[in-house]
Amino acid sequence: MSRHRFVVNLPGIAAGLRAAWREGYRLTDLRKDVMAGLTVGTVAVPLSMALAIATGVPPQHGLYTAIVAGAIIALTGGARFNVSGPTAAFVVILFPIVQQYGLGGLLIASMMAGVILVAMGITRMGRLIEFVPYPVVLGFTAGIAVVIAVLQVPDFLGLNVGQLGEHFVENLGRIVTSLPTLNPFELGIGAFTLAVMLLWPRLHIPIPAPLIGLVVSAIAAYGANQWFGGTGATVETIASRFTWEAHGEAGNGIPPIAPTFMAPWLLPGPNGEPLDLSFELIRALLGPAFAIAVLGAIESLLCAVVSDGLTKTKHDPNAELIGQGLGNIVAPLFGGITATAAIARTATNIRSGARSPIAAVVHAAVVLLAVIALAGLLGLVPMAALAALLFIVAWNMSEARHFLHTLRSAPPGDVAILVICFSLTVLFDMVLAVAVGTGLAAALFIRRMALLTQIDRIDIENHPAVHGLPPEVAVYDINGPLFFGVAEKALTALHLVDPKVQTIIIDMHDVPSMDGTAIVALQSLIDEMHHESVALILVGLPTRIIVKLRRAGIRKTAGMLTYCRGLPRARSVALHWQKEKTE
Repeated sequence: MSRHRFVVNLPGIAAGLRAAWREGYRLTDLRKDVMAGLTVGTVAVPLSMALAIATGVPPQHGLYTAIVAGAIIALTGGARFNVSGPTAAFVVILFPIVQQYGLGGLLIASMMAGVILVAMGITRMGRLIEFVPYPVVLGFTAGIAVVIAVLQVPDFLGLNVGQLGEHFVENLGRIVTSLPTLNPFELGIGAFTLAVMLLWPRLHIPIPAPLIGLVVSAIAAYGANQWFGGTGATVETIASRFTWEAHGEAGNGIPPIAPTFMAPWLLPGPNGEPLDLSFELIRALLGPAFAIAVLGAIESLLCAVVSDGLTKTKHDPNAELIGQGLGNIVAPLFGGITATAAIARTATNIRSGARSPIAAVVHAAVVLLAVIALAGLLGLVPMAALAALLFIVAWNMSEARHFLHTLRSAPPGDVAILVICFSLTVLFDMVLAVAVGTGLAAALFIRRMALLTQIDRIDIENHPAVHGLPPEVAVYDINGPLFFGVAEKALTALHLVDPKVQTIIIDMHDVPSMDGTAIVALQSLIDEMHHESVALILVGLPTRIIVKLRRAGIRKTAGMLTYCRGLPRARSVALHWQKEKTE
């Protein structure tokens, strides 16, 4: 009795790290990774805090994300240069989750999304990014940028708007009605920070602009609070807005402790009380978790493609999905929110000379050091300065130049998809935008493919391969794929008008594929032709399609249906059948 071994070929974990190791990792490479990690880490600290606040949670949770998820994904993922952490793309998804389910619900949804990402990687869905059209990606990223920018307006202007809701139009209305509460000190700090971060790169000094911007803004805010605090015109900072309690201690701003284990289901829900972990809660969070997983996959794989283009390397998409999933499963257990690869931080990592995923691990270590040693100083950062930083992030994310170029130069169908995805993201949510945009893109693709499929009747007298056939034989040529969007219409064109025709030759050399709908339509055509005593000769079909037709019951029938390799052979068969009919 023979024994069979069944081997499951799973994607390799830590493919990015192993790829760097295979090329030879030397001390000089380690030195470059450390320098790149220091640079990216200084950029990640303010961004992680700002993005956590934009999501609706205290800033330390963004830092914990960069520390835990950033290190785990770097060590287990499939891209050598990706740097992962909280990203702006998730704000529009995570903010409503926090409003409905609180911090605990967000962390549980992130863990569920991590499980989905691991499953996607194991089932080899890493090519997902190839099936999301560019107008859809550009539309929802530009829409997300608009939403992020609008959410920063209250902090930038120092408005008293209260708690913002889930809907863009409602939030925009509340912001407009609260404009009379504008705080000139907050506006001044925000505008000053924005100007510094925009002008600093022109000096070509190798210190990240966000770091300089937040340092000078913290100094300016401290001075404003000291000199004008008595008048009530104070500048709000991280320390004045957020408080913390941990291990029996309490304070303002960011806790100066490393990430520690915290059960997400014991953290506050929307009402401030611990969540009631139940099947109903899991079911309610399944939709948001799936949305997080899909966006995380798109964002991470798109980032990997960009890094491949910058470094001439190749990532393992399935291993990257597994790494992203593992990071999102573990990080919430230490207070981290949803993580994915960040294109801006990855590009900074590459420009800084990174050689392997070790650079991303060093970046996580830098953030950890900042939490432990600089928590008090981080608390001095003004909220208006973080809003200014997110304005720049939103502008870069919007890709306004590409957006306008696409509007001017793309075909009308693609422009419509871009505008629809952008509008749905702003007015409703990203999940609906991606679903509708992808569906419209698929419909547009089907329409374009349908237009490529044509059926023409060949002039027998002027075609050398079928020259000399009697008028009782008609020859047609089909060009293009036969699928559900075109098969019925195309094959209907073969219905006879000339009652003298007794045999039809169909040249199908240029039919690359046939789906189930086309096979059913062909079967209906054959049945109708048989009923009218008209024979069919199918020419030039590849073997794989003939096998599909035979499985569907479309087999050779003497004198009525056959397959031929070329038109000369089909001509001989048609003449033979006509001779038999006349005898």
